[in-house]
Amino acid sequence: MRTYRYFLLLFWVGQPYPTLSTPLSKRTSGFPAKKRALELSGNSKNELNRSKRSWMWNQFFLLEEYTGSDYQYVGKLHSDQDRGDGSLKYILSGDGAGDLFIINENTGDIQATKRLDREEKPVYILRAQAINRRTGRPVEPESEFIIKIHDINDNEPIFTKEVYTATVPEMSDVGTFVVQVTATDADDPTYGNSAKVVYSILQGQPYFSVESETGIIKTALLNMDRENREQYQVVIQAKDMGGQMGGLSGTTTVNITLTDVNDNPPRFPQMMFDYISVWVINSTYQFKTPESSPPASDADVGEMIYTKNVSCLGFLCLGCFKYVTSSPTPHPKLLDFEKKKVYTLKVEASNPHVEPRFLYLGPFKDSATVRIVVEDVDEPPVFSKLAYILQIREDAQINTTIGSVTAQDPDAARNPVKYSVDRHTDMDRIFNIDSGNGSIFTSKLLDRETLLWHNITVIATEINNPKQSSRVPLYIKVLDVNDNAPEFAEFYETFVCEKAKADQLIQTLRAVDKDDPYSGHQFSFSLAPEAASGSNFTIQDNKDNTAGILTRKNGYNRHEMSTYLLPVVISDNDYPVQSSTGTVTVRVCACDHHGNMQSCHAEALIHPTGLSTGALVAILLCIVILLVTVVLFAALRRQRKKEPLIISKEDIRDNIVSYNDEGGGEEDTQAFDIGTLRNPEAIEDNKLRRDIVPEALFLPRRTPTARDNTDVRDFINQRLKENDTDPTAPPYDSLATYAYEGTGSVADSLSSLESVTTDGDQDYDYLSDWGPRFKKLADMYGGVDSDKDS
Repeated sequence: MRTYRYFLLLFWVGQPYPTLSTPLSKRTSGFPAKKRALELSGNSKNELNRSKRSWMWNQFFLLEEYTGSDYQYVGKLHSDQDRGDGSLKYILSGDGAGDLFIINENTGDIQATKRLDREEKPVYILRAQAINRRTGRPVEPESEFIIKIHDINDNEPIFTKEVYTATVPEMSDVGTFVVQVTATDADDPTYGNSAKVVYSILQGQPYFSVESETGIIKTALLNMDRENREQYQVVIQAKDMGGQMGGLSGTTTVNITLTDVNDNPPRFPQMMFDYISVWVINSTYQFKTPESSPPASDADVGEMIYTKNVSCLGFLCLGCFKYVTSSPTPHPKLLDFEKKKVYTLKVEASNPHVEPRFLYLGPFKDSATVRIVVEDVDEPPVFSKLAYILQIREDAQINTTIGSVTAQDPDAARNPVKYSVDRHTDMDRIFNIDSGNGSIFTSKLLDRETLLWHNITVIATEINNPKQSSRVPLYIKVLDVNDNAPEFAEFYETFVCEKAKADQLIQTLRAVDKDDPYSGHQFSFSLAPEAASGSNFTIQDNKDNTAGILTRKNGYNRHEMSTYLLPVVISDNDYPVQSSTGTVTVRVCACDHHGNMQSCHAEALIHPTGLSTGALVAILLCIVILLVTVVLFAALRRQRKKEPLIISKEDIRDNIVSYNDEGGGEEDTQAFDIGTLRNPEAIEDNKLRRDIVPEALFLPRRTPTARDNTDVRDFINQRLKENDTDPTAPPYDSLATYAYEGTGSVADSLSSLESVTTDGDQDYDYLSDWGPRFKKLADMYGGVDSDKDS
């Protein structure tokens, strides 16, 4: 009966949530929503005994965005083993335990500490357990329960795009599909109508409509004409709660453009072109246009085919004007006032494709007559050619005329023209032009092998109007003359075997020539005249711009002659004949029986051991140079003059003699005898000058011993006078240091080391009068006196 009464109490506590109940499952995973408390029960197979303890759970529900000032109450955990004596402790773990959800460990009450948002996290899974507070052991197994967050309508619908763009043909029927817009709501779609979105149109009526459930936009007006209005802006609203009052809403903009259809026949208006209209008579258009005007263009939408019957004062004028058609047309010609002043054209325009539903609008073609009067404008000079090509020999002298260019003013005034060269195209100023007649001449020597073509630009400018100018390219080709001698194609160094036979080919020679004769290269090879007689080799000209070197005898000896220098004369066959002499180096080498070179060094057989003659001569020469250098250095040392270190009167320096001796401190009485400074007799007898070798030795002067209590100033003056009159002293400035302290002091010692031996007391109050810097010292000594008095 005890358990039964407790169950009724829990049911009453959970009564505020009658609509959130769920059936109780067979095991502990069941969560009846009516209960806000969790209880231990022995209910097994509907028996009311307490044979086995286990948790029976509820599924808790919380509303999101709780705005109360206190913590939001979730529910209660309770075990039937809890006697209310505080022996049990309730523990909560899982999602948000200890942070979002807290539990009273004594009573088992669960509370939410923060506002919860279902859109961030809709379900929290937690675990609960009851343990013995004294032993820390669980009295029931740990089990899991769920806290679900109930949704409220706190999110407005949001469209997938901020701005939509769509097109629809003009003259479309009512109900034609345009575009579909979509809005989403983050609220729970399974709970209430918070996420049920309804669409409506706020702007764009009566032209368009929208389906409330799907968001499909359709045309709502018949015969919308693009020529009257092309752009439409429609505003669509999406509202949740099924569109009911109090629902949240969002909007988007849809830009709709009407596309063109062929629903208008072509018509020629009286003002058709962007030219100056003169008059219109009987569908005849008369215009004035400058001769330099660009070709006409048409920006209309759609396709039209133009046919023309053009007469120009009785003459045909084909290709002078361009008509925009659906097919490519030739590029129009430029107008020329000097050739034609008036053009008369008959133009017909028609649509190639006409929709049958628009045939009632009339014939889809029209014609008009156009009379065009060309006006004269100031045009730049015109060259007689589009480009000029000139030629000149590379041996031409400076100021040689190459050719000329011609340009004239096409206007009726025939203004005079001057010529110039664009120096950006002739940076080296190789060419020049006569400004009056356009003659081109050289200003520097040319070389075809350096540059074959010269591409320059010539400028023609009206003298009366310098703004009117034109340019023309000028290509100058440099013609070749035979001014380069042929030469070997490479450096030739070959070998001949010692056992070579006569008339044996040992090397093939080839030549090159920088010139480019019209008939091609024809080289001839021969031995130089001075080497032709008595040569051990011959030259065989192959008549194909190559030659071979042949042996002239049987056998060669590399020990007798290891290297042969063979001068070869190469000549061309052009005018004037150019020739050069090249040297071929032929080395005599030892070869195997296949003719492969093995060794070409004759010195290895002459001097099997030791150094070569050249190496020995070089070594001896180095030894002689080294001996001469040593002798000269010794002679200069003996003949050095005995001069002082300072040659010039301006050479004045300070000499500081540094003695890196470190004393042993105050207790070191043996390191230095200060009495030496007071007793001149302690000076070394053999102290000499260091800068010169003295001619005669001067004995150091003996100075009387200073009195023990002499004044420091007298001591310094005395030592200064002695140094001034000492002939052995250096002639330049020097530093003399005397560690003389003097004896006797009116103030006695200022050290505080001996103050401890003073029997009488001292008064340090005067330190307080010396200012803040001596305040610390005054406090120290003043405190000592006060302590002593106390």
